[in-house]
Amino acid sequence: MAIAERFGYVKYALVNSSIVSLRKEPDYNSELVDEALYGMKVKVLEKVNAEWYLIQTHYDYTGYVSSKELLFDLLKIAVWEDGIKKTVIHSYADVLTVPKVQGVIEISLTRGAIICVVAPADDNGWVMVCLCDGTIGYMKQGFLGEYTTSYYNIGEDRLRYNIVQTALSYYGTQYRWGGKSSLGIDCSGLCAMAYMINGIIIYRDADMKEEFPVHEIEYEARKPADLLYFPGHIAIYMGKDKYIHATAKNGSDGVVINSLNPKDEDYREDLAKSIRAVGSIF
Repeated sequence: MAIAERFGYVKYALVNSSIVSLRKEPDYNSELVDEALYGMKVKVLEKVNAEWYLIQTHYDYTGYVSSKELLFDLLKIAVWEDGIKKTVIHSYADVLTVPKVQGVIEISLTRGAIICVVAPADDNGWVMVCLCDGTIGYMKQGFLGEYTTSYYNIGEDRLRYNIVQTALSYYGTQYRWGGKSSLGIDCSGLCAMAYMINGIIIYRDADMKEEFPVHEIEYEARKPADLLYFPGHIAIYMGKDKYIHATAKNGSDGVVINSLNPKDEDYREDLAKSIRAVGSIF
């Protein structure tokens, strides 16, 4: 099948920078609405000018991005699609020119980025990887986890545990409006990434939408990894009244753990008394 036929009339691109900012308007000073991470394939909706494109992510979020941060080569996209992929699970990981720490940094990737693996790890734990543009580099095996787009192959208890643990890996990350990486993240970005890394696409905002798998459940039925919805805010329930979330509240300023129990020292009355829904994929 020809490359053009494979992708049809819709134009795609690969995110070719560590973090790509999706802006509300085609202007570098415009509000940040989301971030796309390295290796993600996005749909190109409109070319505004030589500098800006309107794109749509695979989770249906749209925004304006700089053309300099996208790769449009159809052949390279096809090769990337067919490659063996891994997900970066370390907070920040370098791709080096040679399999040793003295190598030159090709690019630094954040948790959630996607990379293609060319060869298994050597005796020192170095994995040969391929970047979007075909450049070969090396990463430590321990920085990479499974790339998954399905969650049906493990049991519910394990999946709930994995989602909570992924959220906890962002603990202490600074709050960034529109952020979705270990360099800065917002409330819905945290929840979206905790689920996405485990093969589940949920709505990227603090709401439920019918086309996404989250449905409302009773408050008393909440379990770890379920979602707590507040006015304009979202969190991941951890169990035993605890929840993890990204908050800009003074004194927190990032990913923290709070409690629904007024007897706990990390209780937040403003949130505990304003829960409007609990959502679950189970």
